[in-house]
Amino acid sequence: MKLSDYARKIGISYRTAWRWYKSGRLKGYQAETGTIIITEPLPDVIAPTLEKKVAIYTRVSASENKDNLETQSKRLMDYCAAKGYQIAAIVKEIGSGVNDSRPKLIKLLTDPTITLIVVEHKDRLTRFGFNYIERLLAMQGRRIEVINWVETGVEWNSVPSSAKEDLIQDFVSIITSFCARLYGQRRSKRKTERIIAELRDDKESDNASQT
Repeated sequence: MKLSDYARKIGISYRTAWRWYKSGRLKGYQAETGTIIITEPLPDVIAPTLEKKVAIYTRVSASENKDNLETQSKRLMDYCAAKGYQIAAIVKEIGSGVNDSRPKLIKLLTDPTITLIVVEHKDRLTRFGFNYIERLLAMQGRRIEVINWVETGVEWNSVPSSAKEDLIQDFVSIITSFCARLYGQRRSKRKTERIIAELRDDKESDNASQT
C-alpha cells in the first residue's frame, strides 16, 4: 500500500513513516511516479484513532538548571499555540536523560489518554532508545513531536551554558554507572569526582578564553 495509507492505518504521521522507510525500518520501494509503496504487512494490532490530547514534556539534568524548565515550557507553549494544539498537561522533570526511572515521564508514557507528546529535542525525552519509545507509542495510535531533531554543526562555545551542564550531568551519570561496574562503589565515586573536576576545569577554561 502507499506510504501515506500505511501511516494513517497505524496511527503515525507521514513524516515519521517516511523517516522509517528511509532508515530501512519499513520495507518497500519507490514507484516511477515517485509514490512510495510499502510491502511490509500491517501490525497484528492496530490501535484505534484517539482524540488528540497534547502534553508538553520538559527536562533538565540538575536542579541548578531548574530555570531552564520554565524557558523550555514557554518555547513549547508558543510552538503548540502556533500549531493550534490545545495543551492538556505540562510536565516538568529534573533527572538525567540516561535515567530510565523518571516517574513523571513513566506516568506520561503509560497514560493512554495522551496521544501527542511535544518535546524540544529528542534528548529531553531520553538520551538512548528514542526510536523504541516512538514505535511503541505509534502502535497505540500515539506519537511524539520533536521541534528540533538534530543539532549538528553547532560549535560547543555557542551552546547555552544550561545545555552544556545538562550534557555534562548525563555524561557523569554514564561514567558513574560504568565505573561502579568495573571498580566497585567506593572507587567509582573517587573516579567520578575526579572526572567531574576535570570537566569543571575545562568549562572554566572555555569561559576564560571567551572573555
